[in-house]
Amino acid sequence: MFIDNIKIYVKAGDGGDGAVSFHREKYVAAGGPDGGDGGRGGSIIFKVDTGANTLLAFRYKRKFVAERGGNGMGDKMHGKSGADVVIKVPEGTLIKDPESGKVIFDMANADEYVLCKGGRGGWGNRHFATPTRQIPRFAKSGTKGEEREVLLELKMLAEVGLVGFPNVGKSSILSRISSAKPKIANYHFTTLSPNLGVVSIGEGRGFLAADIPGLIEGASEGLGLGHAFLRHVDRCRLILHVVDIAGTDGRDPTDDLDKINLELEKYSPELAKRPQIVVANKIDSADMDSEMTKRFVAHCKELGFDLMYVSAVTGDGLRELVKKTVDKLDELPPLTVYESEYSPEDAAIESSAGVRETTVTVDENGKYIVEGEWLYNFMGQIRFDDYESLNFFQRVLVKNGVIAKLREAGIEEGDTVSIYDFEFDFVY
Repeated sequence: MFIDNIKIYVKAGDGGDGAVSFHREKYVAAGGPDGGDGGRGGSIIFKVDTGANTLLAFRYKRKFVAERGGNGMGDKMHGKSGADVVIKVPEGTLIKDPESGKVIFDMANADEYVLCKGGRGGWGNRHFATPTRQIPRFAKSGTKGEEREVLLELKMLAEVGLVGFPNVGKSSILSRISSAKPKIANYHFTTLSPNLGVVSIGEGRGFLAADIPGLIEGASEGLGLGHAFLRHVDRCRLILHVVDIAGTDGRDPTDDLDKINLELEKYSPELAKRPQIVVANKIDSADMDSEMTKRFVAHCKELGFDLMYVSAVTGDGLRELVKKTVDKLDELPPLTVYESEYSPEDAAIESSAGVRETTVTVDENGKYIVEGEWLYNFMGQIRFDDYESLNFFQRVLVKNGVIAKLREAGIEEGDTVSIYDFEFDFVY
């Protein structure tokens, strides 16, 4: 089964709690606090699996939770760090936010990516000893690990995509020019998933080609199989548009060419502008002097497409097609890599999905108290002595509606705001 789009839940491990402990040893007076810190929680890390070309592994396992950090112990002993969870995905997988559809990271861009960081371990009580507080009987809890739902969407890294109506010979051509062994038969929708093939011409030159199945008229609206697989030509630098020039089954190659290009245009105007080589297949059984063929050739010339004549049955023209494809690829820009559409502010908010409730209360002194589980975790990421970090903190408060809630509560300029022991004067 071919799966290329799936939603999963991931959660990094929580940090371990700091320990409350005091040194006790014979003949050692006033040993003092010696509580150790909690361990870091495990992170969620995505890695590229070069041997995979489907997300089938996620069909039955869609929840991934990393290990919690160990609690601190006496004698200044740190808790054990939680084990990371490594999720392997095919090269070319996009990690996206399921609500907005924004790209978080493209796994064509790196071998690994840390999506959710583990919580930090809490401090043991030894950190809280002061000249006036020599017996601190408290420690700090570990922060929670980041968690979220993400959409995994596979977009293959094929440089060349073979498109065309069913039964025009795409799989046959791919089997002749590469080592791929797709299923081939004389009926529609023989191919039920994209097939990949490595095409080599020696001396280290070649390309990766994908046969995109199921394109028919209306594919961009969900008819046939094509709409499910059109995403796999998104990265293609060059399209080989295969057409049955013999007009088998009463088809008109000119009409077929226009209909498939229209489906590409509807799916993605940018994709429709990609360079194309029109591959006129089945010349072994075509009447090259017919009016239908002449009209087709004239139409390709009018559209400015390169036209190559081949026969997947006899092998005629395939060597020339491969050479033409390689030469064309040398002129084209590199594979598309999707830039992250997610801002650091988005990531800070979404990393605590499901726990984003914020409460604003006013105490007896007129101080505005802001609380929320996501805020507690987020505060651990901020360096309040750094100007840039403070600016980032302010942007997240604005974007997550905290400032709006303060205004709804009636705050005025100069009033004091307290967020987990961090206080500041409100300024419009």
